[in-house]
Amino acid sequence: MQYKDYYQILGVSRDASQADIKKAFRKLARKFHPDVSKEADAEARMKELNEANAVLSDIEKRAAYDQLGQNYHPGEEFQPPPNWDAGFEFSGGNNADFSDLFSQLFGRMGTGEKRGRSGDNRSFHSRGEDHHAKIMLDLADAFLGATRQISLRTPHVDAQGHVGLISHTLNVKIPKGVYEGQIMRLAGKGSPGVGDGKPGDLLLELHFNPHPRFKVDGCNLYTKLPVTPWEAALGAMIPVNLFDNDIKVRIPADTQSGQQLRVRGKGIPSKTPGDLILDIQVVLPSATTQKAKELYESMARELAFDPRSNNGS
Repeated sequence: MQYKDYYQILGVSRDASQADIKKAFRKLARKFHPDVSKEADAEARMKELNEANAVLSDIEKRAAYDQLGQNYHPGEEFQPPPNWDAGFEFSGGNNADFSDLFSQLFGRMGTGEKRGRSGDNRSFHSRGEDHHAKIMLDLADAFLGATRQISLRTPHVDAQGHVGLISHTLNVKIPKGVYEGQIMRLAGKGSPGVGDGKPGDLLLELHFNPHPRFKVDGCNLYTKLPVTPWEAALGAMIPVNLFDNDIKVRIPADTQSGQQLRVRGKGIPSKTPGDLILDIQVVLPSATTQKAKELYESMARELAFDPRSNNGS
């Protein structure tokens, strides 16, 4: 995916007002619209201009785009940083089909329908727009539940027409059993309604911060489980900590390093609990003492084991 500098495409500075954006787009559209332009690349340029305008004329998309900073160069390979959009609150809207960059950055935005007041009919009533935001939680919250104070950033336009962000905080109760990608609805926390219309809702998309031990896939958890050679060879019951308690996992005899064990129902405790998948890693003790060396030498003599006997070595 290639980075595009939408400000450069429209020929405006990054601190341009919304009025400046509109003026620049109209001027360039008159020059490159395929119906009137004699430029050879008019159609491609017009599509590029429409994409830049779709981002910069929309205060939510522009504020989100600005969060990526300006340390990228047009045409260079680009991937947005992980969770760059966390805590960014946006409302419904419409998306067009533009470049890969546009889809990657704004594919989640604009899933709702714009609602608003039409005309001057004072008896008009309309429910407020729903708002959306992605938030990051700790994996422990899914096992224990929690109340978290989250900070959200909402775009706004100042008196000079410049786009900025206003931060606000909410106390959110996270129920036990939430899972990656779950949408949690906070009733009445979206845009105000029109007339006597009810306010919209705030839809929180839940994701987990990286965990040092566990990886998450839906409601399933993956982790590495170190075992000793004798536990792997003879079998054993091994404790595994899952935030609020230890569970006992049976390691079958003759377990090999690299095998996976699935413990049913011990993943994220959602309505349909996930599984805990253990990647077995047999860890050898170091032969740093005389006793350890003697034990290894005894194994070498008595077991006559050759792990390379079946691979042609």
